[in-house]
Amino acid sequence: MKSREEVPANRTKLWAAEALRLARAASKVIVARGKKVVVFDLASDPPGDEALLAAMLGPTGNLRAPTLRKGTTLLVGFNEETYQEHFG
Repeated sequence: MKSREEVPANRTKLWAAEALRLARAASKVIVARGKKVVVFDLASDPPGDEALLAAMLGPTGNLRAPTLRKGTTLLVGFNEETYQEHFG
């Protein structure tokens, strides 16, 4: 059985440094904001820190929720189609 870690976003805020650490540990970062979905391929075309942070952080400066990691893919934000594709 795979281990699972849950961090409640309403009690634990993840700021820029932690968000970058999570992103840099992934090979792909998918960021959803409503119907807009942006995919960063860190393995072949890594973006700069500013581009990642602009997509991943909310208006308060902390990591947007929900954030999930599946294998080497990090999903930030929610988009129904994206979740169905990765978890459905």
